[in-house]
Amino acid sequence: MRVCAAYGSEIPLREGSEMHEIRLDVFKEIPAGAGDESLVTLCGKDISEVPDSFRGLVDVGDREIATEHRKIRSFHDFSGTPDADSIVRMLSEGDQEISKGAFYVRSFADLASISEAARRLGRKHVLLGMGELGQITRIRQGCLGNEFTFGYVGLPTAPGQLSADEMERLGDGCEILGIVGHPLSHSKSPAMQGAAMAEAGINGKYLAFDSPSLDAIEDVIRGYDVRGVNVTIPYKQQIIPHLDRISEVAEDVGAVNTVANRGGELAGYNTDVRGIEYALSGTDLKGSESLVMGSGGAARAAVYALSEAGSRVSIAGRNRETVSALCREFGAEPHSGGVSRFALAVNCTPIGLVEGEYPADLSDLHREQTVFDMVYGRDTPLVSLARSRGCRIADGADMLIGQGAESFRIWFGKEPDISAMRRALRWPASASQAGRFP
Repeated sequence: MRVCAAYGSEIPLREGSEMHEIRLDVFKEIPAGAGDESLVTLCGKDISEVPDSFRGLVDVGDREIATEHRKIRSFHDFSGTPDADSIVRMLSEGDQEISKGAFYVRSFADLASISEAARRLGRKHVLLGMGELGQITRIRQGCLGNEFTFGYVGLPTAPGQLSADEMERLGDGCEILGIVGHPLSHSKSPAMQGAAMAEAGINGKYLAFDSPSLDAIEDVIRGYDVRGVNVTIPYKQQIIPHLDRISEVAEDVGAVNTVANRGGELAGYNTDVRGIEYALSGTDLKGSESLVMGSGGAARAAVYALSEAGSRVSIAGRNRETVSALCREFGAEPHSGGVSRFALAVNCTPIGLVEGEYPADLSDLHREQTVFDMVYGRDTPLVSLARSRGCRIADGADMLIGQGAESFRIWFGKEPDISAMRRALRWPASASQAGRFP
């Protein structure tokens, strides 16, 4: 990986970098040490401010400027990403040595457009995506055939930019994983899986892929050499048609929360079941009655896991059609009203993460019950009520750790450090989990 050190403030040049970006809106003059491989970016300034003696590259922006300097023409769009045809057409014109395009990425389809344009562009280029979802384009220089990439020193110069230190540590061959969902601002998976990778000595980056749709996700996973992803709300069922095969458990559950890229074949798994078992370890469910609130992908995993444990399951949800379909599929019963008869109540809805009403009447909750809320990292209304009534509480963070550990095993074929994962969440082990490994 060839990393150009980019400076957002006028500071000494980074030692060890062969290539520096000298922005003329930041530096008053080209500093000593900026060698012939460096880049001067005009940022609207006149080309006359670049000395004739400078032998490096000059980024003139999208202007047509005649110069004897080695030239880059660059195109930026901070609002979105054009389609591949438009990118190729835009970057194919001109007499520049290198064409650069930087576009704000908002979806998997945008990432696929950048990847396709990079394959089709028949000249030297640098193609990058801006924003958090675009970070993978900065790391995968080789996949995109970019002449170089950027890493910031001091202050970032573009949205989603990573530091030069991290870029050089990662390199082109690093492992890329991530979580897919919408929205993702609450997710702790990047911290947890990042810690597990570091403890295992795996050089890689776990990214947040927050996209409003799954269009072109398979092209992105294959095209950018993504080893695997976790899948969360609202895509655990929608992801299935994008995969080549799914595991038996995932098929039985009807939902996928983990994808592994096996040399271009995309395999789907459901590790939520393992996470639920881990969170509820120590709870005897055989012959009991359980209530599942919700009817999405997480609820399907819960109904499956509880049924396998020998519990009779009822389901409460706002969408009567999906609740009825889920009941028919798993032999469960639809439920409305109070919860006093259930040994276990499980929240699989996003209530507690977002505003709303639970799909069951919780007013008769009592101390003989166990409550499991899959929403983690906060004191939800359900958890607060359960605590006030003296209920046993199973925590969503334990489910996150349990399913995440199983995903790690699928991706890497080795055991993760559960303690490191828990520390990354800043979540102490419960009495039932202390010393146990999922």
